Amino acid sequence: MNYRHGFHAGNFADVLKHSVLALIVRHLLQKAAPFRYIDTHAGIGLYDLHSEQAQKTGEWRDGVARVWNTRFEPEVAALLAPWQDAVNRLNPEGGLRYYPGSPELVRALARPDDRLVLCELHPQDAALLGRRYARDKRMRVVEIDGWTGLNAYVPPKERRGLVLVDPPFEEPDELLRMVSALDAAHRKWPTGTYALWYPVKDPGEIAAFTHRLANLDVPSILGAEIMIQRPEDASRLNGTGLVIVNPPWTLERDLRILLPALARVLGRDGRSTSRVFQIAGERRA
Repeated sequence: MNYRHGFHAGNFADVLKHSVLALIVRHLLQKAAPFRYIDTHAGIGLYDLHSEQAQKTGEWRDGVARVWNTRFEPEVAALLAPWQDAVNRLNPEGGLRYYPGSPELVRALARPDDRLVLCELHPQDAALLGRRYARDKRMRVVEIDGWTGLNAYVPPKERRGLVLVDPPFEEPDELLRMVSALDAAHRKWPTGTYALWYPVKDPGEIAAFTHRLANLDVPSILGAEIMIQRPEDASRLNGTGLVIVNPPWTLERDLRILLPALARVLGRDGRSTSRVFQIAGERRA
């Protein structure tokens, strides 16, 4: 509950998480029927990279700022466009100051009939989030523990949509909790798409996590990871990953193009790697 994402907004983990999130939402937009987006740990929605928190760590300089200053090949640029367009709209003067968190990113992409539920436990952040989106009828802000919210808000009445599970990882058992929460949510809403973010410090811990996921009764799970440095120190954030349940059929192909390009830009000392891997189901490249 003490976690504040303002210190980390726009870092390399956000770049992966949000660029993939935008691709999933773009896929949802291909059908006319509205969708529901559920954000279990929403933060404050929009971040000022000139704020005291962001300036204290400067993590965004090795994240979104690197991408901002890079000219990508057309195929990669097209995949980054849904996310980059949202960033650009917040910075019309051309400089990089404001960064969209997941609520603001999905809000920018959503249509009038789509609906967003934003769960945030931190009272100050929940209050700020509520004020920020008070006039947007599509948005519902709930001051609630994200794990409780996940159980409460699935299945949505729209029957199609996306859940982002993005906990702060302040507790040592967050990965185990993520597995059990996904298992319970998927039983209630097996057709929904779920995106689960995780940090990579110790690769052995992540291998155990994905093994547990593979043993669930969930037929389609895709993994995506970027390592910005060799995991020689398990106390450091060496990489970042996403688990996508019921991924859009084009997503694996897209990530095999996008992730190597992001890894080259975000990596340190030429030691970056990326991988896209099946946790459950057949490869659809």
